Amino acid sequence: MAQLDTYHNLLQTLQMTVGVLELRETDELRREVLTVANRVQKTALRIAIFGPFNYGKSTLLNALLGEKALPIDLIPTTGAAITVRYGPQLQTRICLQNNQEIVEQGTDILKQYAILDDNRRMREDVVSVEVSCPHPFLQTGVELLDLPGTNDREAQDALAKEQLLTADLVIQMLDGRKLMTLGEREHLRDWLLDRGIESVVFVVNFLNLLDPEDQKQVMNRMRFVAESFRSQLPPGISNLYRVDALPALRAQLKGDMATAQTTGLPMLETALQSIVQAYQTDGIPTQSKRAIALAKQLQLALQEKIAFVQSQVQADVQDRAQQRLEIKERAQKLIIKGFRESVADTKVWLDLPTLLRNHETGAQIALQQERFPAWLTETLKPTWLKHQREVVGWVHKACEFFNQPRPAELWFAFPSGPAPQSQPQPSTSSTQSKEDEIAPVAIATGLGWLMGGPLGAAIFGGTGYVVNKLENIAVSKADLPKFEKNEESYQQAARYYLTQFRAAALTALQEYERTAEQIILTPIVEENAEPKSYQNQHQLTLLQNTLTSLEDALEAI
Repeated sequence: MAQLDTYHNLLQTLQMTVGVLELRETDELRREVLTVANRVQKTALRIAIFGPFNYGKSTLLNALLGEKALPIDLIPTTGAAITVRYGPQLQTRICLQNNQEIVEQGTDILKQYAILDDNRRMREDVVSVEVSCPHPFLQTGVELLDLPGTNDREAQDALAKEQLLTADLVIQMLDGRKLMTLGEREHLRDWLLDRGIESVVFVVNFLNLLDPEDQKQVMNRMRFVAESFRSQLPPGISNLYRVDALPALRAQLKGDMATAQTTGLPMLETALQSIVQAYQTDGIPTQSKRAIALAKQLQLALQEKIAFVQSQVQADVQDRAQQRLEIKERAQKLIIKGFRESVADTKVWLDLPTLLRNHETGAQIALQQERFPAWLTETLKPTWLKHQREVVGWVHKACEFFNQPRPAELWFAFPSGPAPQSQPQPSTSSTQSKEDEIAPVAIATGLGWLMGGPLGAAIFGGTGYVVNKLENIAVSKADLPKFEKNEESYQQAARYYLTQFRAAALTALQEYERTAEQIILTPIVEENAEPKSYQNQHQLTLLQNTLTSLEDALEAI
């Protein structure tokens, strides 16, 4: 009981390690650990039949069962791992991914769910395939596992190898007509042994198709293959057998025991019964070896990841300050460049010839149609706001990056628009200010002006010129149209409004630019070196503690 508890503790540690390593679901090592862990609750002794496609695996299994329970054909068909266990009658149970369970008498349904499709691919919706069979050998607490053939598609290979980890004994099928190369033999041996799979019995098929002399040579070669593997089996049990699978099945179906003896099947059956009896008496010698083999792989993976994270932590301590400095310098350059380009674009748009070319006609038409406020809302203001957002956006980025408060917004009051007036208002004072004199001038054109905003206009001396403070553009009273509402007066009104707007916008932009430059040109100070974050430190501690737990669990085994 203590040994079993120790084994369970190792399995729990393996599963914890998989989580700490953050292995993907598709990672082979992760799948193998979970497969072995899920198998621990099973009590039946499992024998898996393993080998490439068309080596006679299903035929051999049918011969062992004494009936044609599994699909066999000249064309390789097995496309799922089929578990055969004891039951009072021949029956098939299929479990699908949608949790649907299909149970039918016999095994005909296997042709629908457990064979390859026309493209030689496995069905992706099948979770498990189980066949119950009333055979005495299964009644002793044994289950057989028929695996898809290897050396065909990667998905089949992965499924077969993953299921091998759940087997207590592996029957490796060999084709007497296709001798294994040294490389194939070593690859097979290394793959199995690396996963703690040492209880392997080799079965050579198709020798009946060779001449007697060739049969002897093949068996000598196969004997060398089996001996080099050093299978861990009970004393006195060979790990190499010859079985002519198809003749054995035919003899079993006919009840011809004399012919069955010549196929080699009874010798294999006797050996399997002896192995099962020994394992059930003394315990399965490989029960914990697979977990130990996986633990060593995980131990290596932990050590590699610890070394990697340690290098990250060290690099953080050494380079963090320089990295942050470089990041800030690059960001500051981008912000400065973006801000100055957006300001320059806005100034180009505000250039008077450009502004008049783009908007004078629209403003003039709006005045003529008496829809000047709508034109402002739909055309001029949205265009200005677009430029404003681009300029302000870079400043806000700088404030966030350098952790500084935002400055006052880039804003100004749009000049009030012109509105028609019919009669000039008489002057009540002979000593009007220069600003007041603008009203009669505007009224003389037949258009009244309400000069809003910070700029307005001024009358210089007695000359009667309306002057924009920034543009120094003057419009003489004598040049302004008199009382008629004609096209020229609308054009001059539109031009005058755009000149006013430009002056106000430029004044606000220049003031905002001075404030913003102080923010985006903030001196960057080198910070003290410190780790990038506590995340790497925490991860390193977690990995080291997990490695200690894994080593303790291995030592206890």
